[in-house]
Amino acid sequence: MPTSVIADLLPVALAVTLSPVPIIAVVLILATPRARLNGPAFAVGWVAGLLAASVVVLAIAGDAAADPDSGTAAATDWARVAVGAAFWLLALKTWRGRPAPGETAELPGWMSTIATAGPARALALGLGVSAANPKNLALTATAAAAIAQAGLDGADEAIAVGAFVAIGSISVVGSVGLYLADADRAAAPLASIQRFMTDNNTAITMVILILLGATVLGTGIAGLQG
Repeated sequence: MPTSVIADLLPVALAVTLSPVPIIAVVLILATPRARLNGPAFAVGWVAGLLAASVVVLAIAGDAAADPDSGTAAATDWARVAVGAAFWLLALKTWRGRPAPGETAELPGWMSTIATAGPARALALGLGVSAANPKNLALTATAAAAIAQAGLDGADEAIAVGAFVAIGSISVVGSVGLYLADADRAAAPLASIQRFMTDNNTAITMVILILLGATVLGTGIAGLQG
């Protein structure tokens, strides 16, 4: 059981599941008339996107795990340095673009289509938010690269990827599960979560990016020095 690798992945996986945008999106979906269809469709798309991105990066980074002294390994470490620095730059951009006092952060334009979306659209949105969003893709790539360089066998790699996807999906899948279990009782807490995430979108995103930037950058530098 690759418990140490899963422990190393925990900060990145938590950053994925605590990202405001997917939480706001799934709560908005669960407030629509077709929530019982669209909610699970969005959750399936989210999980599938995380899994697909993880598997692709894991396959690409496999060469580095097979030969730690190879150019691929060095390239992976340099990529981590670049991603860590990019997280910091994105945090700075997020801070500079913060809303004025009394205003809330502007949400992505595609969220306006949620009210009229069908299950296929909800599935596509879940895939897009998890696998095509640059920040989320960078987080997933960071986790998958770490798994690849841990030197695990095939079964343990699958367990590690499964754990990352499961932890990264807690907020989305949990929200859908809570709604399906009891829609009436879930309405109030989900609405409160949405308001909190909307009001604090900038601050939450910035803190996540700063912390992860430090973690990924430090890992990349350590790999280059090793």
